[in-house]
This record gives sequence, C-alpha cells and structure tokens, in this order.
Amino acid sequence: MPTILKQEHTEMQFAINYVNEVFELVQKRNPYESEFHQAVKEVFDSLIPVLARNPIYIEQNILERMVEPERVISFKVPWVDDHGAVKVNRGFRVQFNSAIGPYKGGIRFHPSVNASIVKFLGFEQIFKNSLTGQPIGGGKGGSDFDPKGKSDGEIMRFTQSFMSELSKYIGPDVDVPAGDIGVGAREIGFMFGQYKKIRGGYVAGVLTGKGLQYGGSLGRTEATGYGTVYFVEEMLKDKGLSFKGRTVVVSGSGNVSIYAIEKAQQLGAKVVACSDSSGYIYDKQGINLETVKHLKEVEKKRIRDYVNKHPHAQYFEGCQGIWSIPCEIALPCATQNEIDEISANMLVSNGVVAIGEGANMPSTLDAMRVFLDRKILFGPAKAVNAGGVAVSALEMAQNSMRLSWTFEEVDAKLQEIMKNIYRNSMNAALEYEAVDNLVVGANIAGFKKVADAMIAQGVV
Repeated sequence: MPTILKQEHTEMQFAINYVNEVFELVQKRNPYESEFHQAVKEVFDSLIPVLARNPIYIEQNILERMVEPERVISFKVPWVDDHGAVKVNRGFRVQFNSAIGPYKGGIRFHPSVNASIVKFLGFEQIFKNSLTGQPIGGGKGGSDFDPKGKSDGEIMRFTQSFMSELSKYIGPDVDVPAGDIGVGAREIGFMFGQYKKIRGGYVAGVLTGKGLQYGGSLGRTEATGYGTVYFVEEMLKDKGLSFKGRTVVVSGSGNVSIYAIEKAQQLGAKVVACSDSSGYIYDKQGINLETVKHLKEVEKKRIRDYVNKHPHAQYFEGCQGIWSIPCEIALPCATQNEIDEISANMLVSNGVVAIGEGANMPSTLDAMRVFLDRKILFGPAKAVNAGGVAVSALEMAQNSMRLSWTFEEVDAKLQEIMKNIYRNSMNAALEYEAVDNLVVGANIAGFKKVADAMIAQGVV
C-alpha cells in the first residue's frame, strides 16, 4: 500500500476507534436512554471523515465534550386541578451547548417526555441552531404533563408552577425557550406572564413564540411548516423537480403540519392525508385545509371529525397506516420514530420521490438507511425543520431592537435561511465525498461551527 494511502487508512481507523469509544461511553453513562443514543449515533456516523481529516477534534476530545450537557435541570411541578386535587408532574430543562450563543430550544408538554427525550431533542438542537447561521446554542425542555382534556384554568396553574422553577435558569442572554408539542400560544402566554410577575417587569426576549401583542413575531406560527417546504423545494429544484402537481402525505395536524400543508398547496401540490395521535384521514380530492384548521385550532377536535364535513374522505384508526398511502412527497411532521423500516420500504415501493422531516427525528435509523440506499431525496430533521428556531432567533433580534418586521420581511429572511441551510449541507456532503447525502452534510456543517467555537474558547 502506498504511504499516503496507508496514512489515510490509519487516520480513518483512528477516527472510527475514537467514535466507537465515545459512543460506548455515552451508552454507559446514559443507560436506557434509547432516543438519546439514536440521535448521537446518527451524528457520530457522519463525522468519521471529518475527524480523520481534522485530528484536532480528536485531540481536543470534542465529541465527549459535546455529548455531555452543560447543565441538566429536573424539577417538581405541583399544581391543583379544577376539583381541588393536588397533582405533581416532572419538569426538565437541558442546557446542552452554549458555544455559539445562549441556549435556544422549545418546551414540550407530553406524557412521553423524560430525560432521554429531552436530551435527544437538546442534542439535535445544537446542530440545528448552528445550521441556521444565527448566534444560538442548543437546549430543550418540557414536562410529562398532558394538556389534552385539561381546562384553561388547569393549564394556567400548571404552566405558572412550571415557570416558577424554570425562571431561575433562563433569561434573554442565557436561555430562551419556545414552544413545541403541547406548548402553543396559550401556554407561552401563561409562562410569559408568570415570568414577568416573578422578575417584576417586562422582559420581551426571555421566550419566543409570543403573541403579537406583547413582542411576538409575524411569521413565527408558520415558520416550521413553511421552512420544511422551502427546504424540500430547494432539494427538488436541484433535480429539476417541484411540488407542482405532486401528491403529498403530511403526518400530524398540529402547527407544523398545518402550515406545511398550506405552503405545499400554495406551490401546487395535492395533499391527500394528515393525522393526529388517534388516526389519519385520506381525502383523494385533496385535504381541505380550512376544515383542518377549524377542527384543530378553533374547535379543538380530533381529525376523525373531518369526515363529518367531507363524507367522501376516509378515516382510519391508528397512525402508522398513513405511510401506506401512495405519494410522491412525504412530510413526517408528527413525532419521533414515526417512520420505521417497514413504512420506509412501503413508501419507496409506492413511488415516493422525496422525504422532508418536519418533526424531530421522525425516521428510525433503519428507515433512513432505506431512503439513502434507494437514492430517495432525503432531508433530515435538523436541517428541514430549522425554520421554527430560525424565526425564533429573528424574534429575539426584533425584541432586542424594539422593532417589528412585516410578515413579508420575516418570510423572505426565512426563505433565505432555508436555502442557505440546504446549500451549506450539500457543500459539506460534497467536500467529504458523500454527494447528495444531506444527513452527512447537515451533521458536518452544523458540527464544525460549534466544534471550532469550542476549541477557540478553551476547555470550559
């Protein structure tokens, strides 16, 4: 073997050994946290060529430093329901990495929330926030509280209790939470009011996703869904394709899903299915978005009620079957690991052309391998759904300047950010000989900025 090839082989093997050692340590230190392991594994596999070519990252032990959160906060959240009964939930905030800016990431209220879920989301947020080009670090939070079926009074009392503890650890230049699953405008409003009361004054920049009346940004509601479609649009353009005339399936029917459907329809697509945690609807004539919006945003009803207003549509119990519907573009916008290997193979067999992950880590590692091996255009979550946090950062900027931009200004900035994320991810993939692999590209592009900042700041 020529000397230069032997050296490259040695460097690559050294990088592989380092990655394996750190991943084993992650599993040992964080037992039973399968979602966190999955998120780390997906990133680590992409970084081997970067580590081989840049040994300083190994010398500085960047991976081990990056997988250990700077701070993990777990706290009790007591509250009183409408019947006077005292309830207790658990709250979390993981402040993962502040190398490039204050911690930034949503708060999720859902029964599934635990340390593993919050850590996987916070770890992903490091790279997602880096990709936006905005000066924000990675964090995430939440609680196992379930807002479904709760009155406004119960939700207010819970969120006030939650914020009473969280307020000790956040601030405009320290940690700026936002919404996520189960946390919308209502919950953000209650938390903002409680923070204001505790701090004794108005502090606009402590939360994003606020109402327009008290420091929120136009375009924030639409940002994650619109951003998802803007990214996929760029991915399609590079192959001479577009949304126009395409059949699309979008999972979920929350904020991200609704606005992904809206933008896809505006670009000429026919969206035929969406879902909630109970089941999914199939409307071969095309989803009537106004009906979905009214059901979910006004009436707070289940997606099954769609067929009452559109009897030609079909409702099916259970969520998994939505991926059996033939489509050319799939936008998983519901939750983590909703597409497994079986569903991925079904989508491919039915002619899917492109996947855009609007939710956080909605495809299992096996499903991702199916898409990549079959050369399906695949946009990973940390790149595709970065629009929400990007506009959150724009909201922070407006708060700092005491300005409010128009919807058109915010939307134009969002489109430019999503185009840059796509282009930077593609260029990173090309540089490291992984052409068209946006998983590798997004991981590398997001990692290098944070890793370089960590090295510049010393061992802290």
